Amino acid sequence: MADLHIQINRDLGGIAGQIASELRESVRLGRLVPGTRLPATRDLAADLQVSRGVVVEAYEQLVAEGFLVSRVGAGTEVAPLGAVRAARPEPVTDGGAGPHHGHRATSPDLGHFPRERWLSAVRHVLATVPSDALDYGDPGGVPELREELAGYLRRVRAADVHPDNLAIVGGVAQGLSLVLHVLARGRGLRLIVEDPASHRQVPLLERAGARLVPVPVDDEGLTVDALDGDAVLVTPAHQYPTGVVLSPARRAALMEWARAGDRMILEDDYDAEFRFDRDPVGCLQGLAPDQVILSGSVSKALAPGLRLGWVAAPDGLAAAIRRARGELDLGSPVIEQYALAHFLRTGGYDKHLRRMRREYRRRRDALVRALAEELPEIRVRGIDAGLHVCLDLPDGWDELRFVHAAQGIGLSAEPVGPMRFSPGPPAVVVGFARVPVHQAAEAVRGLKVHMSGHSMD
Repeated sequence: MADLHIQINRDLGGIAGQIASELRESVRLGRLVPGTRLPATRDLAADLQVSRGVVVEAYEQLVAEGFLVSRVGAGTEVAPLGAVRAARPEPVTDGGAGPHHGHRATSPDLGHFPRERWLSAVRHVLATVPSDALDYGDPGGVPELREELAGYLRRVRAADVHPDNLAIVGGVAQGLSLVLHVLARGRGLRLIVEDPASHRQVPLLERAGARLVPVPVDDEGLTVDALDGDAVLVTPAHQYPTGVVLSPARRAALMEWARAGDRMILEDDYDAEFRFDRDPVGCLQGLAPDQVILSGSVSKALAPGLRLGWVAAPDGLAAAIRRARGELDLGSPVIEQYALAHFLRTGGYDKHLRRMRREYRRRRDALVRALAEELPEIRVRGIDAGLHVCLDLPDGWDELRFVHAAQGIGLSAEPVGPMRFSPGPPAVVVGFARVPVHQAAEAVRGLKVHMSGHSMD
């Protein structure tokens, strides 16, 4: 069992993050080689003179990132080299092209992935589906999953959708690519996008044939008084990165714009499942199913690595999207589709969402409370829903410096600057899904201490 050399600075706070950072760096530099067994959490906690829960949190974080593997009865050890390389987290970027993998501020707590229930669903599938179900099938997805999803979206998102309108895809990213491929038809489609918006989507949208037309977002969402484009991509339930919800007036105006010019609205149902301080907001697709193409996934509700999502489109477009999916890669893995169908049918998905909604609200409240107490000069926005908060920094503060400080104490953060098409005030996105309630105040105090020693000018 490895004897670990870990240095922590108790004045900075965020002890779990510091431990995780030290172990992560040791794996990267080869000081901890694949297969090395780590001390039990109780033993390492005693060595470092910290609570066992702090070490458990650090281990869980690295297991979720793929640096460590943990097996019941076998302890925790360094993951195989291939897994470690694949799990390198995404670095802070200035907005240029960079890797798209790794933990993000919007990532869920993968330590809460319902492994046992998912395993039960997979076992059920393998024990019950006929052999022919594992053959090449409908590239639009297995009928059982489309049936369950249609019912779920009607019940939970107030969607107007039928199984024939659905195509199962490898997440929202692939869904948008397919939709744009169908809509563009080889010509340059002028696609209105929110400003700011996820910088990871920009190359994806452009590669799919879209010419982007950025339109500002304010406290009511996308400004819709002077839209000029062939289609629009919006995140009305919880805009990324600002976190605002598209207001009723803006929703009505956007629908009128689409109908008047026979234009399409591409609705990314981002963060719709996790709402905390407001009533559910139905999707736009339910208001105008002939004008709206709805995209969603289980990436935030379950895990991004499942790569399971869906597109709901009007009849003709739905058929074209399924056809395009077949031309691309013949469809999604069927076992996972059957497993998700079973998970939805038996209530496991709803139960997991209810549990995580309660937990994420507690974590959000703890982080927001700590920020208000320790860094009151920062304006916190976008907290009604989702897994992240948007922090408006005071004038003169540097986004990248703040992000590096936050990451140094174990918080997941990203600068908003690279997400803007036009300059704007300094702001950062901070995720709270992986910040346990008992760690929030300590983490923010550590951030305050770290920032107090740096000039922000």
